[in-house]
Amino acid sequence: MNTQALTAAELEVKLDESLDPILSSRRTAATLAKALAEFERAQQDFVLRWVDIITKTNAEMAYQFAARAPEAFRLMSAPTIEAWIIHAMDVYDKQGLYPGCTAFGQVQSFAADAAETDRSVALDEIHHVLELFIQGLAGRRLKIEAAAETGTDTATLFLPERLSCFAGRQDNFRLYKIMAAYLWAQTWYGTFRAPDKEPPLAEWLASFDAPDTAARLFHALETARLSACLARELPGLYRDMREIQKLTGEVHYPATWEAAIAHLKKPEATVSDTRAWLTRLYGTEVPPAFCYQGQLLAQRAQQAMQERVAREKDLFRQALAQIDQESAANRAKAESATTPPSRRYRVDMIPDPDHPGRFIFAFSVDGQPVQPPADVRGLMGSIVQDLEHIPEDYLVAAGAGGYREAAEEKRPQDVWKGTYHEEGAFLYNEWDHRRNHYRKHWCVLRELDVHPDSDPFVARTLRKYHGVLPALRRTFEALRGENKLLKKQINGDDIDFDALVEARADMQSGMELSERLFTKLHKFERDIAVMFMVDMSGSTKGWINDAEREALVLLCEALEILGDRYAIYGFSGMTRKRCELYRIKRFDETYSDEVRRRIAGIRPQDYTRMGVTIRHLTKLLKDVEARTKLLITLSDGKPDDYDGYRGEYGIEDTRMSLIEAKRAGIHPFCITIDEAARDYLPHMYGAVNWVLVDEVRKLPLKVSDIYRRLTL
Repeated sequence: MNTQALTAAELEVKLDESLDPILSSRRTAATLAKALAEFERAQQDFVLRWVDIITKTNAEMAYQFAARAPEAFRLMSAPTIEAWIIHAMDVYDKQGLYPGCTAFGQVQSFAADAAETDRSVALDEIHHVLELFIQGLAGRRLKIEAAAETGTDTATLFLPERLSCFAGRQDNFRLYKIMAAYLWAQTWYGTFRAPDKEPPLAEWLASFDAPDTAARLFHALETARLSACLARELPGLYRDMREIQKLTGEVHYPATWEAAIAHLKKPEATVSDTRAWLTRLYGTEVPPAFCYQGQLLAQRAQQAMQERVAREKDLFRQALAQIDQESAANRAKAESATTPPSRRYRVDMIPDPDHPGRFIFAFSVDGQPVQPPADVRGLMGSIVQDLEHIPEDYLVAAGAGGYREAAEEKRPQDVWKGTYHEEGAFLYNEWDHRRNHYRKHWCVLRELDVHPDSDPFVARTLRKYHGVLPALRRTFEALRGENKLLKKQINGDDIDFDALVEARADMQSGMELSERLFTKLHKFERDIAVMFMVDMSGSTKGWINDAEREALVLLCEALEILGDRYAIYGFSGMTRKRCELYRIKRFDETYSDEVRRRIAGIRPQDYTRMGVTIRHLTKLLKDVEARTKLLITLSDGKPDDYDGYRGEYGIEDTRMSLIEAKRAGIHPFCITIDEAARDYLPHMYGAVNWVLVDEVRKLPLKVSDIYRRLTL
């Protein structure tokens, strides 16, 4: 490799090639080249490479970068300069040319901020790690968002956008983790839960003469209780809490608090004890706050809990009705789906022997044990987390026309409203492989409904495949609730006679008698949620569109038998400002006549921008409670859009979105009919996560078969 620095003349030639669109007789590359000639070859190559990359977006921005690159090298390292470049390009993407050029001009201020940032940690960097950490703890799924106030409303953990409290990044990361765990503890150990016959926390604190002082006292006392809970539940994290606190200075409680702290640290202490001690200690000195406490968002928590309690009551009653409908359908004699008046439901909370302080739910209908779906078990857990039990008035099935959870708030139908058409839409980043960074809030996606079609397409499809449907149904019935006999177990349901004979022979040979002498019947419980992402681009017109719809019909028929939770969304659009996702079937919908009419209404639309769709569906799948989550794409071609989203750019963005899905615990798979798929799908999905259906007419049956093999 040539390490000799380029001369000014050589640099001018190379810069002329890249910057030619904005150069003139008065504005040449000579001055830029002369300044860059003073630097080493590695620095020169760095500038030339980035000039070439930036020029692909805007030549004027490239010129502004090259003009200020010498000053940047004197102030910053190469990685920091790259961050400065990406910052300026983000400004250009969001605000336009003039603000972008201004951002390149702010070299000194950026360098000063970067020096501060080097030791700090941004929430954006570690958001996924924190999410996985919180998901591993007990309780409902909690969101994590950046906010000015650190605290929780029991649904979301609000954390600072950036932490730079300590000199080392590792300590700042540890503080983030401790903050998240502490806020989780508020939701899990009932900080905001109202004891029997007492008002909600916000109202109770407001009853004091000095509500703010009462809130600070309560928060301090509750922190003592929660810290003790974390010490028992997460001893490793508690050690980190102590070490971090030493860096900021120890917090000493007043002498008058000694008895209160000793009491609140006991395992049996609850928020009722915290309230009682506040009443006794009201008017005493308030100790300093711990560095991880944040704010007590009592009012916001009260509002969130009230909304959730009302919503979850209706959802639970709706779930009971669904359980009744399913049991009715399975009975030999047809009976009304309406819940009989005498139906009795019961939920018992049995202490979990493996997890002290937690419970296993035993659910029964008319005295008969029933195993509810995973999402219903999660719902019961959330209800108990708020109320400590499931009230009697929850144990009544919703009647006909009962509550149905409202879909997302209706959004304006004017997709084009606003400069970037953002109002009422979702904004997503897009990966630019040339910059090696995301373009922030680059794509605008909107969920739309498929217009139902009264055409009897589903009925025609069922008639067309009537010969294979029985075999298809039998195949999927065989997958449902398979039992497996486990042999040579330490304990179990019956004696393993084969193992007993072997043990007897071993004992006669002088060997020690084996303990594995039992069999155990293990019932395989499917816990799968699958999202189907259906290509509705213009290239699916004609026979391909018919084959896709037929495939969906057969899939739905099979999955209704199997009982797996599934959703279907179509995608298309035109340019980054109009990415469209079409709701065909949501997870919370049954396979109804309405869904059948939507399948019939699927029509080819525009282009195939895949990355933004995958990111949105990943977000939806993350909110579904399931052991296994699949994202299956049905497509006829590679990523492509009108505004240059094609070739390497589109493939790399799609690949990155799939990597993000895998990090979220989602398994992507692609079913395609594109004969050129071998050229790009292994790179996007991996060597084994895709399949080519070589004939369109085979697609309907192949899709069902592929799904069966994927979920075995």
